[in-house]
This record gives sequence, C-alpha cells and structure tokens, in this order.
Amino acid sequence: MLAELEARRARLMERLAAIGDFRRGSISENYRRCGKPNCACAQPGHPGHGPRYLWTRTVAGRGTRGRQLAAGEVEKVRAELARYREFASLSEQIVEVNEAICEAQPAVSAAGGQALAAEGQKGGSARRSRPKQPPR
Repeated sequence: MLAELEARRARLMERLAAIGDFRRGSISENYRRCGKPNCACAQPGHPGHGPRYLWTRTVAGRGTRGRQLAAGEVEKVRAELARYREFASLSEQIVEVNEAICEAQPAVSAAGGQALAAEGQKGGSARRSRPKQPPR
C-alpha cells in the first residue's frame, strides 16, 4: 500500500511540474454607458459599450487588485487561470496522498530505531513540569 501511495504521489508531482505558467484571479466582462444622450447606448435595452475585460485577484492585506485586459490577451489569461485551478487541485491531491503516506509509515524513535509504542499508550513527557508558585 505504501508503494502504491508513493507511486501516486510521483505521478501527481510529474503532472504538477508540467502545468506551466498560471495565475490566480478571475475575468469579468463589463459593459458601460457613456452618458451621451444621442449615443446608441442611451437607448432602452442597449447593453452599453463593451465588452471590457477586467482581470482581478485578491492580494492579502491589500484588497482586490486588477487591470483591464486587451482583447488579444483575454484567451491567454483564461488559459492561465484554468492552469491555476489545475495547480490548486493537484496540490490538494498531493497533500492528501502525503497525509496517507505519513499514516502508513511506521513511527520510528530517533534514539533506537525501534517502532514507537502502539497508539493509545501514553509515552510520558521528556521533562517534568515545575510546580505552580503561590500568588504574591
């Protein structure tokens, strides 16, 4: 079972290495009205000028950041966002396999190279705790 888990982890790592460039965030498609009364966008039912494409992402401690995309880079950014989702999925799978590997491996003590006590048995503390001092 351990060998199967390690082989699965190796396959996942190979897939992770082959992902390529990626980025976090999302793309929104926006339309807007210019405000000119004689423009076609002022007519009822007209969606407005656009589309404008905006790539945004959340930056820790700084809020939302983003920029408008040129029409030619929208597909490139969509592909990079898809690769990020694949990266996140693979990363989660690798964590799950690693946890299973850790559980499957026998515990070994550093001193004697022997397997540790069975689960459920107390191992004790390496040092004694100090008695509490009375309040002053």
